[in-house]
Amino acid sequence: MKHVLLIGTAAQLEEMEKSIPAGISCFAGLTDQSDWESSRFTLVRKSEWTSEKFELVFGDAVWREGALPLQCAPIYFRQMEADAEKAELQQIAERLKEVLNATHDGMIAINSDTQITLLNKRAEEMTGLSTSRDIGKNVHDVMPTSMLPRVLKTAKTEHNRKQKLGNDRTIVTTRVPIMDNGQAVGALGVFRDITEIVNMAEEVTNLKSIQEMLEAIIHSSDDAISVVDENGNGLLINPAYTRLTGLTEAEVVGKPASTDISEGESIHMQVLQSGVAVRGARMKVGPAKKDVVVNVAPVIVDGDVKGSVGVVHDVSEMEALTKELEQARKIIRTLEAKYSFDDIIGRTQEIKMAVDQAKVAARTPAAILLRGDSGTGKELFAHAVHNESGRKFNKFIRVNCASLSETLLESELFGYEDGAFSGAKSGGRKGVFEEADKGSIFLDEIGELTHKMQAKLLRVLQEQEIVRVGGSQVIRVDVRVIAATNMNIEKRIEQGEFRSDLFFRLNRVPIYIPPLNERKDDIGRLSEHLMMKLNQDYGRRVTKLSPEALQKLQRYSWPGNVRELENVLGRAMIHLPQNARTIRAADIVTDEQKEGSKLSPDISEEPLDEQLRRFERAVIDKMLIETDGNKTKAAQKLGISTRSLYYKLK
Repeated sequence: MKHVLLIGTAAQLEEMEKSIPAGISCFAGLTDQSDWESSRFTLVRKSEWTSEKFELVFGDAVWREGALPLQCAPIYFRQMEADAEKAELQQIAERLKEVLNATHDGMIAINSDTQITLLNKRAEEMTGLSTSRDIGKNVHDVMPTSMLPRVLKTAKTEHNRKQKLGNDRTIVTTRVPIMDNGQAVGALGVFRDITEIVNMAEEVTNLKSIQEMLEAIIHSSDDAISVVDENGNGLLINPAYTRLTGLTEAEVVGKPASTDISEGESIHMQVLQSGVAVRGARMKVGPAKKDVVVNVAPVIVDGDVKGSVGVVHDVSEMEALTKELEQARKIIRTLEAKYSFDDIIGRTQEIKMAVDQAKVAARTPAAILLRGDSGTGKELFAHAVHNESGRKFNKFIRVNCASLSETLLESELFGYEDGAFSGAKSGGRKGVFEEADKGSIFLDEIGELTHKMQAKLLRVLQEQEIVRVGGSQVIRVDVRVIAATNMNIEKRIEQGEFRSDLFFRLNRVPIYIPPLNERKDDIGRLSEHLMMKLNQDYGRRVTKLSPEALQKLQRYSWPGNVRELENVLGRAMIHLPQNARTIRAADIVTDEQKEGSKLSPDISEEPLDEQLRRFERAVIDKMLIETDGNKTKAAQKLGISTRSLYYKLK
């Protein structure tokens, strides 16, 4: 450190004290007072002011020739402080560079102009690039396969992506955007050479080699893993598997693959027999009957299946969250429309005409009357109309007029005041017309309304106002009414059971939804759509109908319309084998056939064992339909074990 002398008055030196950085010692010479004391300065006598030990002197040139002006001292101190900070930053940068060059992973960074700003030693070794030659160059010019510009553009992190470098090197890389104030100003790639690992995996030729590779990997995995040999006997499990199932190595290794299954079929055995991987199989495992999803892949050596590897995922927590979500959805579904016109499947002229009419009606404020048989999709049309209208961001509330008594329906629709009736909620309650203000109300089964309720609904349509039960205050509402019925309203008007003036108000935009037997050409497309939905409900992967099955569906009259079609397809899927992809004609049992085939046995010339087997299967099928395909419940009702039920269904 340089020795610095400041010469001046006590007042000047006191002012200078403020600008001296911490850690710097200075000497001072007073020109006016000899008794001044300072905590920052070391005072020296005038006779020492010319001492050679002072390399810099700030003060009047009278005191020493060549002295700098005293006013320059603060500038000097600030420069000293800046130099110290610069030196510290350079030291940090050097240490960081040493760390980056010492890491086993390669690192490349680019700026917003896709110019290379960072290239560590390992990256140079793997890519052949050079810091001295390539820093500042556009990354595409020196490394055409780089995906860092894509990350810079999307600002999204990409994890563990496999990438080729040249012809003989494979890397796995993670690419991260460099953000500043919400904007991507660069991108960083961190990558590791996995060429040796890939080559090793390709050279494995027998199950023993695979086992040696897996043991080091699977014991550190958080997913439960099990390995079986070609005979289906347990070969290897990891600690995560024991935590999930509660079964130890002694209870699994060397035992049949079905040892750990409490409900369901052994996927290991399926894969060993077929040689095809199975993903997403549901089952229960271990003494605690943990609900899991299993992915199993075959181990193939020289074209032969030598074993299989299974990864087991615990979905108990997911199931609990799904149930909570479903409960929340049930609440939300009463306040919003779920479907749009895109969800209405069909290309026949009849359904296209209904959709076109509904789209036109949706853009008007007029009431709409949806007419059609039960199960044709009237509620689906109501949802779509709301979502196509200018009210789509407001509430959509559904009310089934046939499900409530007149008193309950009146309070549900119009609300009630405090004390309106015994058991009324304190403070009163809004009705759905108030709740749906600026939105839409779907009134299903409108033909079931009593005369009193018809009169009150007519007032809403004519005056756009309501009065709560037990109240007298008129409340203005702005609600779009979408009504639906499967009744012959004109006949009910003739019989005096329905008001003609209400009918004329509702029937301003009548839309007729054709039954399924009038648009049988749509059955194929409808079936594909319904199978996708049922796959999600039942955890299946059925993708198509056989031509014979489609012909059988098209020959049927469908008195229950689309709802019956969904029921028939669902019943068929329940009875299919777990891995089936196609519904055949023999799998389809319509409600008409079901009613015609009672459980009373037919006497035939078949052996007694065969007749008993057929009758037993009919009983099981009926119980599965009653339990919506839940095999555990069906087994309990039949008084047999779940394992026995699965055996009988083979």
